[in-house]
Amino acid sequence: MSFFDLFKRADINEGIERYRQETDAVLLDVRTEEEYGEGHIEGSINIPLPVIKNAKQHIKNMSVPIYTYCLSGARSSQAAAVLETMGYTKVTDIGGISGYRGKIVR
Repeated sequence: MSFFDLFKRADINEGIERYRQETDAVLLDVRTEEEYGEGHIEGSINIPLPVIKNAKQHIKNMSVPIYTYCLSGARSSQAAAVLETMGYTKVTDIGGISGYRGKIVR
């Protein structure tokens, strides 16, 4: 890894492609319920960042691949870190929906 890799932002479009290739993966939107209702990526579930510690109620398998996203990538990065401290082993922050080029479900 180079020094510049530390500043590279996640590409949500690449992340969605990886998510779609996984079996039983979870696409996790950590925005507010209101933001989620305004438009989200098909197949995602919503657990807002302030209640991310409740993830075990919705995602019981600690080794399932989880792909987190939010609006810009800041909250999804925080959520990924919390999920890892909770014991989830395959967490990937894919950034913000603001860069997504696919279909949005409303």
